[in-house]
Amino acid sequence: ITKNGGIAICAPIAPYQSVRKYNRESISKVGGYVEVHVSTPLETCEERDVKGLYAKARQGIIKGFTGIDDPYEAPVNPELSIDTTHISQEEAVQQVLTYLENEGFLA
Repeated sequence: ITKNGGIAICAPIAPYQSVRKYNRESISKVGGYVEVHVSTPLETCEERDVKGLYAKARQGIIKGFTGIDDPYEAPVNPELSIDTTHISQEEAVQQVLTYLENEGFLA
């Protein structure tokens, strides 16, 4: 999509710097790349967890869960970092859209 001038917005769970670096290098060869770090404290994630996955991970029912028994490597230098602790989903989306507009990705 990027290679052909389009924009792809992806929301992968990418807890490792090496994976994010690979994505950046691969995509940047053919177009723009913007890393958005949704910076939400673990406690907030657990409070918002309607499926109870964090509780299951803490009980050992789910193994390899990011932030519980699997490490999370915070991005070193994302283009945009959004702490969602005290803002709505709509406000977070607006921050992304504003960034993309300001950087010329959206007209």
